[in-house]
Amino acid sequence: MKKKFFKLLAKINKAILPSYSKKDLDLAKASKFQMAIIGWRTYVTKRALD
Repeated sequence: MKKKFFKLLAKINKAILPSYSKKDLDLAKASKFQMAIIGWRTYVTKRALD
Protein backbone atom coordinates (compact mmCIF):
# COMPACT_ATOMS: atom_id res chain seq x y z
CA MET A 1 0.00 0.00 0.00
CA LYS A 2 2.74 2.44 0.99
CA LYS A 3 4.82 1.61 -2.08
CA LYS A 4 1.83 2.10 -4.40
CA PHE A 5 1.21 5.50 -2.85
CA PHE A 6 4.77 6.64 -3.46
CA LYS A 7 4.74 5.30 -7.03
CA LEU A 8 1.60 7.33 -7.71
CA LEU A 9 3.14 10.37 -6.04
CA ALA A 10 6.30 9.96 -8.17
CA LYS A 11 4.20 10.00 -11.34
CA ILE A 12 2.41 13.14 -10.18
CA ASN A 13 5.75 14.78 -9.35
CA LYS A 14 7.10 13.92 -12.79
CA ALA A 15 4.11 15.52 -14.47
CA ILE A 16 3.91 18.66 -12.34
CA LEU A 17 7.33 19.54 -10.91
CA PRO A 18 10.18 20.80 -13.09
CA SER A 19 13.15 18.60 -13.90
CA TYR A 20 16.29 20.53 -13.05
CA SER A 21 18.62 17.86 -14.37
CA LYS A 22 17.31 18.46 -17.89
CA LYS A 23 17.85 22.19 -17.44
CA ASP A 24 21.49 21.67 -16.35
CA LEU A 25 20.94 23.47 -13.06
CA ASP A 26 24.11 24.00 -11.05
CA LEU A 27 23.37 22.88 -7.48
CA ALA A 28 25.74 25.48 -6.08
CA LYS A 29 23.62 28.23 -7.65
CA ALA A 30 20.20 26.73 -6.90
CA SER A 31 17.79 28.67 -4.71
CA LYS A 32 16.39 27.23 -1.49
CA PHE A 33 13.07 26.59 -3.21
CA GLN A 34 14.78 24.66 -6.02
CA MET A 35 16.76 22.65 -3.46
CA ALA A 36 13.51 21.84 -1.62
CA ILE A 37 11.96 20.52 -4.85
CA ILE A 38 15.06 18.42 -5.58
CA GLY A 39 14.99 17.01 -2.05
CA TRP A 40 11.28 16.21 -2.25
CA ARG A 41 11.64 14.44 -5.59
CA THR A 42 14.59 12.45 -4.25
CA TYR A 43 12.67 11.43 -1.12
CA VAL A 44 9.63 10.26 -3.10
CA THR A 45 11.74 8.41 -5.67
CA LYS A 46 13.71 6.56 -2.99
CA ARG A 47 10.49 5.50 -1.26
CA ALA A 48 8.91 4.37 -4.54
CA LEU A 49 11.91 2.18 -5.39
CA ASP A 50 12.27 0.44 -2.01
